[in-house]
Amino acid sequence: MKTRYDTTATGHDFHEGDKVWLWNLKRRKGLSPKLQTNWEGPYTVLKRLNDVVVRIQKSPHSKPKVIHYNRLAPYLGKEE
Repeated sequence: MKTRYDTTATGHDFHEGDKVWLWNLKRRKGLSPKLQTNWEGPYTVLKRLNDVVVRIQKSPHSKPKVIHYNRLAPYLGKEE
């Protein structure tokens, strides 16, 4: 089972200063789930707390969030 998991697992290695997308599980009422976006961001990685937990922040004035790295994806857009 481990071998099969490892063939499709993506081991993203996020470092401080990287831009990432956050998987958002919230649903808005009144709008079809198919039309809602599941990704939120871009966020900036502030610090890696351990191998799988990361502290991120959307803007310099927003509150930081502590997120498991499975809910993050690399942001490939142009830099702001």
